[in-house]
Amino acid sequence: MAGYRDLKVWQSAMQLAEDVYRLTEHLPKHELFSLTSQMRRAAVSVPSNIAEGHGRNSSKEFNHFLGIALGSLSELETQLHLSQRLTYLEEQKVTLLLKATDETAKMLQGLKKSLAKN
Repeated sequence: MAGYRDLKVWQSAMQLAEDVYRLTEHLPKHELFSLTSQMRRAAVSVPSNIAEGHGRNSSKEFNHFLGIALGSLSELETQLHLSQRLTYLEEQKVTLLLKATDETAKMLQGLKKSLAKN
């Protein structure tokens, strides 16, 4: 298996994390230690768990960490929806990030299925 940096899902998750960091710069300053921090941690968790799972010794462990990455994606989606509902972020920008989370989730689920078969 290739290194984790070669995985399209890791690359997608890294781009998503970068986009979240850039977008959260526009959240209100009073959200710095709450919503901003939560969103950034959830976004960073996705590629981090892909990398950590890949570095483990078994497909079973890798699959487990991919599940954690999926959970972090769901957390991020919820936070994006909340940011939009609070009118902290523009709907169009949130919609783009939600599409990116959906695509990354599909890739993670596909990889999980592939590992489960082996």
